[in-house]
Amino acid sequence: MSLLRRRLAAGLVACTLVALVPGVAGAGTETLKRSVGNMVQAPLDLALSPVVAGRSIYRNLQDIDDSTAVRIAYPLPGFVWNTMVQAGASLIRGITGVMEFVPGLILLPFESEMDPLFDPVERNEALVDYETPVLWIKFGIDYTSVPY
Repeated sequence: MSLLRRRLAAGLVACTLVALVPGVAGAGTETLKRSVGNMVQAPLDLALSPVVAGRSIYRNLQDIDDSTAVRIAYPLPGFVWNTMVQAGASLIRGITGVMEFVPGLILLPFESEMDPLFDPVERNEALVDYETPVLWIKFGIDYTSVPY
């Protein structure tokens, strides 16, 4: 009889715990997800700045009908300038990731979200762009080109 009572008590405790588990949460996780993604992937953007700058210059030389003189004179100084702009934008991405972290934690239990502080991350093209439920993997962002 003692064994039966223990099993019933264990079953009752298990049923109570299952009943107390919350249902589907309507939490707003996008701000926190964006913040962590920006903090983690900003160094990758910084490392890929020369690659993205070179790609951007190559695309511009193909798409824009410039004179031959511009096509000869522009690439080298343009590459240096574009690399610095890409590197600076990646630093801004990291800083905005840090700035959005606390609001992301505060908004976690609510259904509201915060607009991005640095939206080129959301709208511009990237070398790697893959969204997962946990993190938006997007780095190698071209901060200087208009989204297509």
